[in-house]
Amino acid sequence: MNIRSAYAVPRTARNLRRWPPSSSVSSVRAFSTTLHRDATWGFVGLGQMGYNMAKNLRAKIPASDTLIIRDVNKDAMTRFVEESQEIARSSGAGAEVGQVEVAENAREVAEKSTVMITSLPESQHVTEVYNSIMRPGNLPALEQERLFIDTSTIDPVTSKGIAKAIHTTQTGRFVDAPVSGGVVGAKAGTLSFMFGASAENEEFLQRVRGVLALMGKKAWHLGEPGSGVSGKLANNYMLAINNIATAEAMNLGIRWGLDPKALAEMINSSTGRCWPSEVNNPVPGVVDTAPASRGYTGGFGVSLMNKDLRLALSAAEESGTPLALGGQAREVYNAVEAVHRGKDFSVVYQWLHDKSH
Repeated sequence: MNIRSAYAVPRTARNLRRWPPSSSVSSVRAFSTTLHRDATWGFVGLGQMGYNMAKNLRAKIPASDTLIIRDVNKDAMTRFVEESQEIARSSGAGAEVGQVEVAENAREVAEKSTVMITSLPESQHVTEVYNSIMRPGNLPALEQERLFIDTSTIDPVTSKGIAKAIHTTQTGRFVDAPVSGGVVGAKAGTLSFMFGASAENEEFLQRVRGVLALMGKKAWHLGEPGSGVSGKLANNYMLAINNIATAEAMNLGIRWGLDPKALAEMINSSTGRCWPSEVNNPVPGVVDTAPASRGYTGGFGVSLMNKDLRLALSAAEESGTPLALGGQAREVYNAVEAVHRGKDFSVVYQWLHDKSH
């Protein structure tokens, strides 16, 4: 049975293991929106992005609330709890601070959570998680309607299918809300979200924005379910092209004898200005805070960019939309990923530089 099937078999909620049994796990920071007190929040997927998003969530939800976490990597869950405990100790927080619970699977997270957030690598992982939530049958009733927010970057077809299944079976409300801002933004709580959700009433949209504000700074409602991932893929398609263009232009100017900092300053004061040239400049030493200036470490991995480009090309093909540069860009990122896997996607410049010598 898949996510498009109907589910009608009720199931009794299982108790979660509390980890640790009675210790504090977080510091308290006030949040000025109308959040339900003593609520339970769920977070599935503690990768580089999800881990930091979940930490901000725990820090900003009311002290009386509980956060339930789940990841296939048990070490990540252990580390999350230990770091939360350390934050509580160093801040002098008392035992009244909300607990962190560790679930054995995503279904257990959904059974107890009023709001459940997922942050997963690929479409197949998102499908598997939501199948595991819905397949056993109806979830136990809660005082407030469940809200599922998926922050993964996946294909629009899969996202719309999950939204339809959750709506049809009255499991709750599903929102696709991929993020922009990378690991740095996730740590700082400055992420931007683009989300897709049925705009039946402003109150619901405000509820979504309130949740997203716990992990980021901006949230754009782009339309119906699937609109969030569609917007993200359109943005990242442009970013992928701009990154290659910036790397090529910088490489060209430098080979002509131009000073890289002077060239970048001119570009960023002219019509060539873009995020890859101004903030994430691919030439080492031009922007001190850019990944290029620290060996292309951190930032947005070339493999992730290649994945998003693949998803964008696939979605464009399904909609019959021509992309003149997409195929060529895909060839570039395939080649760069093969040589520089694990590095920031601006390493395209290094690949071009090596090819020209």
